[in-house]
Amino acid sequence: MARTVGIGIQDFGKIIEHGCFYIDKTEFIRDWWESMDDVTLITRPRRFGKTLIMSMTEQFFP
Repeated sequence: MARTVGIGIQDFGKIIEHGCFYIDKTEFIRDWWESMDDVTLITRPRRFGKTLIMSMTEQFFP
């Protein structure tokens, strides 16, 4: 079964459930976690995965 691109799906749990293709950003989460910053500002253009990164973080640290 071919994977589809989960366009518009911003919930990491749903992406995994539906077997959608996604860009793995866990390295970003690890770097962010290890930096131990007090405040993190994630600036990226529209539709660049900001909400998905936060959803992944929520799934990793329930």
